[in-house]
Amino acid sequence: MRWGTRGTDPVYTHLVFDHVVLRSFLAVAEAGSFTQAAHRLRLRQSTVSQHVRRLETLVGRELFVRDTHSVVITGDGEAMVGFARNILEAQERAAAYFAGPGLRGRVRLGVSEDLVVGRLPEILRGFRLRHPLVDLELTVELSDVLTGRLRAGDLDLIFAKRRPGEEHGWVVWREDLVWVGAEGLRLDRDAPVPLIVYPPPSHTREHALNALDRASREWRIVCTSGSLNGLRAAALAGLGVAVFTRNLVPDGLVDVGADNDLPEPGAVDFVLASRRDTMREPVAALAEVIQAIRPQ
Repeated sequence: MRWGTRGTDPVYTHLVFDHVVLRSFLAVAEAGSFTQAAHRLRLRQSTVSQHVRRLETLVGRELFVRDTHSVVITGDGEAMVGFARNILEAQERAAAYFAGPGLRGRVRLGVSEDLVVGRLPEILRGFRLRHPLVDLELTVELSDVLTGRLRAGDLDLIFAKRRPGEEHGWVVWREDLVWVGAEGLRLDRDAPVPLIVYPPPSHTREHALNALDRASREWRIVCTSGSLNGLRAAALAGLGVAVFTRNLVPDGLVDVGADNDLPEPGAVDFVLASRRDTMREPVAALAEVIQAIRPQ
């Protein structure tokens, strides 16, 4: 609401936010670019710019600082991001509620540890907006552990990595692996490569060891952790190097493979696999949302 005065008494007017304008604003905030936001929304750049100007005029605040080279969100813009998301999510929940009974039920989803730092929040948010009456039971584990639990009937759907030659599930995307470590890390070329790894069974662990063995590079495991946060902490501390998928590198870590003459660790497939050939409606709906997501 916006406050004003009428005589000596304060009055206010309601701010009415257009969902199209809010979506354009969020796209610019997330992409950091009017051009990329327009491409994502399949709109003209001039249209996206008009939407943002309309929103700035409505709230009476500057939301972005623009010049010919960059777009920087302001403090008021950061605040508007939260408000915009809440408004759009409330609208979609209301639309889903009044559109009909919708899907109901529970889905037991297993997700690879790596994906927690990537698109998992976006996947969960998108599914909740589309199907607010479906409950999720989320399990985060190593990919092989998830595959075993799926076969045992403990999970309905998994989103995880698959080894070369395996045939279960269907590929959502393939991603290159990279060696990561603290920025500026330099390894002694004459010493064994210090490795930070998940415990077995782990796809990235196997890729790391196999790549070094093929290159006849000696290695030693300096830290083992079943937690992504544990691996990240060890790498940030400079203990050694770890292998992650290129678009799922944890915050603060960088690709150090080329600087340290490390061999290419290969690539992995991220797949969806279900417990049944014919999926129940809630499981199929979640699989559809996941397949629509692509790596950043």
